Parts: sequence; structure tokens; C-alpha cells
Amino acid sequence: MMEMINSFTQWGDATFGGGWPVIWALIRIVPLMVVILLAVAYLTFVERKVIGFMQGRLGPNRVGPAGLLQPIADVVKLLMKEIITPTRADKPLYYLGPMMVLVPAFAVWAVIPFGQDLVIANVNAALLYVMSIASIGVYGVILAGWASNSKYAFFGAMRASAQMVSYEIAMGFAIIVVLMVSNSLNFFDIVKSQQTGRFADMGMNFLSWNWLPLLPMFVVYLISGVAETNRHPFDVVEGESEIVAGHMIEYSGMGFALFFLAEYINMYVISALTSLMFLGGWDAPFAFLSFIPGPIWMLLKMAAVIFFFLWIRATFPRYRYDQIMRLGWKVFIPVCLVWLLVVGVWLHIPALNIWVK
Repeated sequence: MMEMINSFTQWGDATFGGGWPVIWALIRIVPLMVVILLAVAYLTFVERKVIGFMQGRLGPNRVGPAGLLQPIADVVKLLMKEIITPTRADKPLYYLGPMMVLVPAFAVWAVIPFGQDLVIANVNAALLYVMSIASIGVYGVILAGWASNSKYAFFGAMRASAQMVSYEIAMGFAIIVVLMVSNSLNFFDIVKSQQTGRFADMGMNFLSWNWLPLLPMFVVYLISGVAETNRHPFDVVEGESEIVAGHMIEYSGMGFALFFLAEYINMYVISALTSLMFLGGWDAPFAFLSFIPGPIWMLLKMAAVIFFFLWIRATFPRYRYDQIMRLGWKVFIPVCLVWLLVVGVWLHIPALNIWVK
């Protein structure tokens, strides 16, 4: 595979000269963006079907066979809707807000691998890059709420930003613990560190993944990911009975769709990062299943995490805002600090260290 790619890049470099790096980047980026957009569109369909099944409903079944064209109809509807801009809005910032939320959601995919050597850019500090880029999204939320010149939008933006910052701290601590045990910021090294150990030698690879020794961090990261994406039951940012659509209330048509798109892309981002850091990435759960290509395992693990997002939406009632903040600051952050200390001591006891390289 790599030999084919290398020969193709050599041919492109010889044919297009100095313009080849740009062409080669577009060849890798554009197909990935198209796949992400289609995946988001049909995630909305799957979500409505899954929740409908859990609640004894049919879900979308009118547009196309078995309702499969419903996402296309939704996209067309959003494209055809009139875009209304509030008269007193700060228009430059008003239009910048959705872009600042959407662009980071796309940008992180540049360093997320789906298999061995299957990544757009293999960056040594990939994990740091993801943390840095993903944190920019909160600025878009604040800008959208403030520039709309609406008290409801501004109140929703303050809620959203406080919630996102609070749970980013817990997620950051969880990532630090993964960094400690893998000793690398590179995703390939993080996955490789989960492919060694006593259980991996016995063929039970899933027991050597980080989810087991770092179980508290796994739970904290997964639940914080739900809160970070403002998904139910942490979606008080869009509490219908209080502030309607939160920071998005003054957006219509494609402006609203960009926020909607970013939320669902971030669900995929959280599922991919969870799979890479805690679920072994593209590693098969058992050695005898290693004949199945790694990208398939990666996608299956992402699908399992996505199903968790949908499952809890259909199961739990919405939390109050004070309960959400209490969970983040008084439960998750103390648990992360304690486990950070535990893992630090664990790593320095040779007889107990299971991450010895």
C-alpha cells in the first residue's frame, strides 16, 4: 500500500512540480470531508430511527425507501430556507461565529488515523494539536451569542461556554493520564502502547487496552465528551422551556445548519478519540480476529461510542444547569486529580507497572 502511494506521489511531483503538494493535499482532504458530511447527514437518520425504536415509534419512513432519503430532504429544506439577520446584530461577528465552530470540527480530522499509516498528516504532537484546535470552538459559540444582540442568545452562549470550558478541563486531565502511560502525543504510538502486555500475549487484546487500567478516566472522558458536544442530557444550552435554541436562536437556514453540522461532527471526533486512546484504535479485540482490516475495527468502535450518545439521549432526563456544573467541578475534576496521582505512583513501582516498554 505504502509503495503504491510513494510511487503515485513521485509521479505527481514529476508531473506537476511545485503545485503537487497542494494537489496531493486536496486529493486526501476533499474525499474525507465528503465522507464526513454524508456520515453526519445519515447520523441524523440513524439517531431518529434508534430513538424511535427505543420509544416504540417508527422514526422517519416517508421520504424514499424506508425513509433513507430523509437526510437529503432535510439538507434541501435548510438550503431553501430564508436567511434572516437580526437588524442590530454585529454582522461581521455574527457571520464569523458559525465558521469558528465548524472549521475546528473539520480541522482535527487531519491528524486522526483510521489504521496503520492511514492518516492525512502523521504529526508527532497530534494529541496536542487536537486539544488546541478543538478548544477554538468555544469562541464561535461566544461570538454567536454576543453578536446576535439578543439576551436569550447571550444567555445561551454563556451557559454553553461555561459548560464547555468546565468539561474540557476534565477531558484534558484524562488525556494527560493517557499521555503518561503511552509516553507519546502521537496517535500511532498511543495505539501501539495498547497492543503490548500480558493479555495481548494471550490473544485477549481488548484487556490490554487503556479502558481497563484507566477505567475512571475512560468514564470521565466519555461522559465529558457528551457534555462537551452539548448533547442530551447535558443540552441545557438549548433548553426549550428556558432559552429555546441557546446561542443559535437568531440563526436560520444554513447559519443554523452550520452549528448543527459542527455538533454532529464533534460527536464523531469524540468517538474517534475515545477509540484511539482507550479502545485500542484499529487493534482487533482478539488475536484470532486480526485478519479483519484495522479500519473496520476503528469504525466499529466509533459506531459503538456513537450508539452510546444516542442511547443516553433516549434514556435520561435533562439535568439542571447547576447539576451539570457540580458534576464537572466537584466530581470529575477531583476524580481526575486523584487518578492522576494514582497512575503516577503506579508507573514508578516496577513490580506493578504494566506499561513497561
